[in-house]
Amino acid sequence: MYQTLRTLLSNARCWDADSERSYQDLFERLDTNKDGKVDVAELRAGLKAMGIFRQGAAQKIVSSGDQNKDGCLDFSEFTKYLKEHEKKLWLTFKSLDKNDDGRLDSSEIQQSLAELGIDISREEALTILQSMDIDGTMMVDWNEWREHFLLCPAHNLEEIIRYWKHSSVLDIGDSLAIPDEFTEEEKSTGGWWKQLVAGAVAGSVSRTGTAPLDRMKVLMQVHSSKANQISLLGGFKQMIVEGGVTSLWRGNGINVLKIAPETAIKFMAYEQYKKLLSSEGTKIETHQRFMAGSLAGATAQTAIYPMEVLKTRLTLRKTGQYAGMFDCAKKILRKEGVKAFYKGYIPNLLGILPYAGIDLAVYETLKNTWLSYYATDSANPGVLVLLGCGTISSTCGQLASYPLALVRTRMQAQASLEPSDQPSMSFLMKKIVAKDGFFGLYRGILPNFMKVIPAVSLSYVVYEYMKTGLGISK
Repeated sequence: MYQTLRTLLSNARCWDADSERSYQDLFERLDTNKDGKVDVAELRAGLKAMGIFRQGAAQKIVSSGDQNKDGCLDFSEFTKYLKEHEKKLWLTFKSLDKNDDGRLDSSEIQQSLAELGIDISREEALTILQSMDIDGTMMVDWNEWREHFLLCPAHNLEEIIRYWKHSSVLDIGDSLAIPDEFTEEEKSTGGWWKQLVAGAVAGSVSRTGTAPLDRMKVLMQVHSSKANQISLLGGFKQMIVEGGVTSLWRGNGINVLKIAPETAIKFMAYEQYKKLLSSEGTKIETHQRFMAGSLAGATAQTAIYPMEVLKTRLTLRKTGQYAGMFDCAKKILRKEGVKAFYKGYIPNLLGILPYAGIDLAVYETLKNTWLSYYATDSANPGVLVLLGCGTISSTCGQLASYPLALVRTRMQAQASLEPSDQPSMSFLMKKIVAKDGFFGLYRGILPNFMKVIPAVSLSYVVYEYMKTGLGISK
């Protein structure tokens, strides 16, 4: 069936006299139950036969072309959709064909993506070409471009690269990763804020779902030692006995609340730092992206850091200690002063560099490895590969920065001590190593790792639903 569909697509033209017959033949092939309509299931089967496995593609095509809202495409709707879609593909092809020779080569793909603020290597450009090239020339003409995208909702080259956007949808509870890249089209059409909202909602659900494990991590970081070992099961029992089942979610409210301001500040700061660091304004190299992302993370953390301190205090609180986050803030301010809201700020800031740097480096390495060895027919890696790469890179970033995160948490928790009794970052780190050994710096790492997979899974599922609800075309 695949070869038949390919032949039909190659013969179809939206502006020639044979287009009606070609579209009719294609429609009949897709209409397997011969009821004069193509539904989502039939179109999905047809796309699968053509090697198009992108999630939601069939549903998106039917939704776009279904004028009478009956959930199917009749022949007139099917033909109209293909003609309109083909016009968009032609305009995009012409805009990418810089030397106007009717073919796209790797340099034109690199140049077009650079104009969108996306920097890729020649090898990556060749991999993209290879996924569309039929005749083996390593160039893509209009027919090849058209055949690749005609029954795919994407109609510009950005869609291919978006497969590999390192998305903040993978919320594992830490907000130190480098922000997403948004294209000029997304910025001008308002798609960027919808993606940020979808990511924030996904992060909220993810953090709420894994809050008990996060609280366990904080308790282990602050209270666990060789002399006072806290097991996972024993810790949960202790929390439930002390405050009931709802106590497992202590500190989650402010943890969710800080997502919105942190995401917004980080995004705005990132865009400004990119402009300052990039001499060309639109094109940014990987090392500049790392610097801009780290600075944006530092800016956002500086602005919302008091909320981090409140989150730690509320997570560790005993039943009845605070009436809520505002009561907690008032008591800290009255007893300890403004400085208490920035305890642990230095290790928190220092933790951004190893986290963001290793996260980005590991992700790029995994991405390039996949493109080099496994991207034979398509540049689309699929959901599992994307989630796997994002999870592994984030986990590696956490491993590198975890000792600093532990020291930060202890300093936040001990801010109520007298100024003379409050240890410095270096003193506290030496004390932990002397008392508990090197692995004392990794207290609480088990519940932290346990929450990664459910957090990523929840984030992804909610993000996909939010994209649909907000009408984001990706």
